[in-house]
Amino acid sequence: MPDMTSDELTWLQRWYEDQCDGDWEHSFGVKIETLDNPGWSVDVDLTETDLEGVPFETIKIDRTEHDWIYCDLREGKFFAACGPQNLAEILRIFREWAAGCGGR
Repeated sequence: MPDMTSDELTWLQRWYEDQCDGDWEHSFGVKIETLDNPGWSVDVDLTETDLEGVPFETIKIDRTEHDWIYCDLREGKFFAACGPQNLAEILRIFREWAAGCGGR
C-alpha cells in the first residue's frame, strides 16, 4: 500500500515548483503550520495560478476532538485546518480539487 502522506507531499512539492516562475515565489507560496489545539493549518496562495478564482465548496467534518478537517477559500487562498493526524487528508482535498480544475 502506498504511503499517502508521501504521495500528497510529493504532489504538493511539484505543484509549488510548477508555480515558481521567478516572480510568483517571491510574493506567494504555501504555508504549513501547527495549531495549538492541536492540529495543522495549510495556506496556499492561489494568486496568479490556474486555480485563482475557481470556486471551492467549503468542507467541514468533525469526527472527534482530534479528528476533524475544515477547508475553504479565503482572500484568494486555499485555507485548511485539521486535527493532528489529518494533514495528508487536507493535502489530498487540495490535490483533488486542483486536479479537477485542470491543475496538475
